[in-house]
Amino acid sequence: MTQTPSLKTQFLQVDGMDCGSCAKTIEASLQQLPGVMEASVSFATAKAKVLYNPKILREAEIINRITTLGYTVEQTSELKSHNHSNSCEGEHDYNHDHVKADVSQKLQAKVGGMDCGNCAKTVEVGLQQIAGVLEASVSFATERMQVSYDPQQVSEKTIYDRVKALGYTVEQSHEVKPHNHTSDCNGNHDHHHTHSHDSDHEHLEVAFPQKLQAKIGGMDCGSCAKTVEVGLQQLAGVLEVSVSFATERMQVSYDPQQVNEQTISDRVRTLGYTFEQIGEISSHQDTHSRDHDNSVSKPTQKRDPASWKFWINNRRGQSVILAGLGLILGLLTQHLALPIWIARAFYGIGIVIAGYPIARAGLFELRLRRADMNLLMTISVIGAVILGDWFEATLVLFLFSLGTTLQVFTFGRTRNAISALMDLTPPTATVKRGNKEVTVPVESIQVGEILTLRPGGRVALDGIVISGSSAIDQSPITGESIPEDKEKGDTVFAGTLNQSGFLEVKVTHTVSDTTVSKIIYLVESAQGSRAPSQQWVDRFAEVYTPIVILIAIAIALIPPLAFAQPFNVWLYRALVMLVIACPCALVISTPVSIVSAIGAATRQGVLFKGGNALETAGRLTTLAFDKTGTITQGLPVVQKVYDLGTVSANMVLQIAASLEQQSEHPLSKAIVTKAHEQGMELETPINFTALPGKGIQANFGELVYFVGNQRLFLDQGIRLSGEVESLLAEIEQLGQIPVLIGTNEGLLGVIALSDGIRLEATEALRQLRRVGLKRLVMLTGDRTAVAKQIAQQVGITEYRAELLPEDKLEEIQLLRKKGVAGMVGDGINDAPALAAADISFAVGGIDIALETADVVIVGSDLRRLAYAVELSRRTVSVIQQNVVFSLVTKGLFLLLGTFGFVGLAVAVLADTGTSLLVTANGMRLFKTKTVKD
Repeated sequence: MTQTPSLKTQFLQVDGMDCGSCAKTIEASLQQLPGVMEASVSFATAKAKVLYNPKILREAEIINRITTLGYTVEQTSELKSHNHSNSCEGEHDYNHDHVKADVSQKLQAKVGGMDCGNCAKTVEVGLQQIAGVLEASVSFATERMQVSYDPQQVSEKTIYDRVKALGYTVEQSHEVKPHNHTSDCNGNHDHHHTHSHDSDHEHLEVAFPQKLQAKIGGMDCGSCAKTVEVGLQQLAGVLEVSVSFATERMQVSYDPQQVNEQTISDRVRTLGYTFEQIGEISSHQDTHSRDHDNSVSKPTQKRDPASWKFWINNRRGQSVILAGLGLILGLLTQHLALPIWIARAFYGIGIVIAGYPIARAGLFELRLRRADMNLLMTISVIGAVILGDWFEATLVLFLFSLGTTLQVFTFGRTRNAISALMDLTPPTATVKRGNKEVTVPVESIQVGEILTLRPGGRVALDGIVISGSSAIDQSPITGESIPEDKEKGDTVFAGTLNQSGFLEVKVTHTVSDTTVSKIIYLVESAQGSRAPSQQWVDRFAEVYTPIVILIAIAIALIPPLAFAQPFNVWLYRALVMLVIACPCALVISTPVSIVSAIGAATRQGVLFKGGNALETAGRLTTLAFDKTGTITQGLPVVQKVYDLGTVSANMVLQIAASLEQQSEHPLSKAIVTKAHEQGMELETPINFTALPGKGIQANFGELVYFVGNQRLFLDQGIRLSGEVESLLAEIEQLGQIPVLIGTNEGLLGVIALSDGIRLEATEALRQLRRVGLKRLVMLTGDRTAVAKQIAQQVGITEYRAELLPEDKLEEIQLLRKKGVAGMVGDGINDAPALAAADISFAVGGIDIALETADVVIVGSDLRRLAYAVELSRRTVSVIQQNVVFSLVTKGLFLLLGTFGFVGLAVAVLADTGTSLLVTANGMRLFKTKTVKD
């Protein structure tokens, strides 16, 4: 009989996780189980690894703990299990009786009244503050809320009341109660489902939507994206569709019980577009992992319309050339007075070649009961042929094809510039395995492995330097042009360049979870998001196009029928009106500006989470700052060393640093750092003793020295003179912390420390005022004296002190009543205030910032705030220029077309020309680099 090993490792597939917080929740819960030695859960791979003592804990209890949190569990092939006998009679070191764990419950509800993603964040934060709520997830896109809670601590009513108190409506959907698993000795599971009714084993099925992401090819303008959206929304089971012409990306939320991926892809292809699946998504890490594997890692192809190879080697270019050739040959035939059928044959060739993809797309539009440029253009060309104007029909198609080709590839230049981020990470890396260095694919490298980096090589994965020193070019990630020196203990990011030295780096994130992969996902999502102005344009276009079509019909029928006017003349004018009816330039005016601005910001280390954030930042009137970790460094710094006449100030610092070098306290490290900066040689004391809550003591020779607070010296019987007490009061009045240094014989000196102000803080605030932000406010939980001092140092005249997190929330709400208010913080202890602001900026660690803010300042340089605001204002201005120009142009040609002053060719030229002009105007934003002086 095989003995049971002392420890066992269990691998599980965990489904249902929505973000990294889910993985952390599961990890924390598993680690609380008795017998669990180690537990790690990866959101990126949906895998859990548990090391446990089988004499204390059973497999069923681990699985039950995860399922009680509302997730599903499946054992993987990696499972390492005990050797059991073939029957239940075999002897085991533990029995298989099921021990029931405390069961959490999960409810799902619809939340109404949310206007943007910040609203969802507000609800999440509000619910997470309730005792007993284990996890809260709110989606603005689907208006769904999922809450996992402990029914012994909180009730459903309390949860619903909190949502309503935050100003939103809530409609109960289903309560999802987890499965409890029992296990027999063969490892089979009998599922017993708890239910609120008395019926045994009744299971409440709740279908959770799945998401699909794909690349859509063949779109010529924003109207094409709308066609795909409408076509998919007609499928039963499709809950939500978002298609971006700017990024050629589609995201679909669907009910897998009603529709599958194949049906969705078939519908897209039926509409006349190409479909390249990226993968089902549940998070940014997973999305980018698949995206990176399937398409991102491929080098971006350079396509330049100025090159003749461009026109020869791609389908669009070939169509334009052949249509132009047919146009020229037909025109030449007419000029030579050859039979008219020969000219029409050449014109017909041009019409068929250039018109087939347009007509095909137009027919699909007709099936969807929509009218876009393809359908309107098709009708116009057919009408021109009926009227016998074959030349103009061919010319119209040639100009339209040429214009859309140039527009698509001009827009593609911006996409290609952004995709340069995706090529930063090398596909392979060198790792130490055993005594050898091997080069392996980055996908195979796990957390904890050691990378070796030589000069000139790119960092493949995020990690911590464990050996060596070098200068690292971090400009692709942080936007900083000056390389940063890295040594043992420092963090390096994937995609950065090792310039000078040899480094060994311990991997902290796998390829799907690196900082650069998160940035890529964020940029892609932001570029594909719809800004408020774009939503207005879409609504306007839905009204504008049908109205103009009705006007065209009226022009074609009323004059001939009511006033006996020539039918051919007014039919031609109606065809012109149809060309003018499509608002292509108007629809594309916003997304091209958003994509360009986000691309420019990314290159400067500023990450916008979408068009809404970009536009809101452009309307900002007030900006509030958290103090600690935002205006200040969040770490103590020595401000001044006071001597009391016995020894010099330098000697006071040297004695204190020599004593403190064995302590890990932040104040101790600050003192030691200051001594090292001044080049002091530190001695090693003997008989070192830490005195918790007071300080430390140690010997130099026979003399005992003390470093600590006032209480330490009073306990030692060392009296403080009135002069010293006045000094301590003065230091504390300045918001600084006094550290006393002395011996049994008396006090030697005092060191004053405080949270150091960021070096760039004053300049950053000056730049913000220069770009037009007049009201800057500091919010802090620190004392009023400290807040006043910091505010004076950086030039802030308005501050609020001694605030609790809920007080900061109230202050933000008050600021919002007087204008568009933003909040700048580190994303750690100021999440409620960040969520409550109209727009939030995070300057902390990238991992935290990406999850909490609308705008992320990579590298934590506050001066980039002014750049972000200025870029946003320029973007809003450019969008307004594009929209006004598009509307004026359309209005002008609408008027001219009605009275017959423009023909079909001129109308097409005006339409495509306007689209190209607004595209070029929007792309100017991509070159924005700095704030103007």
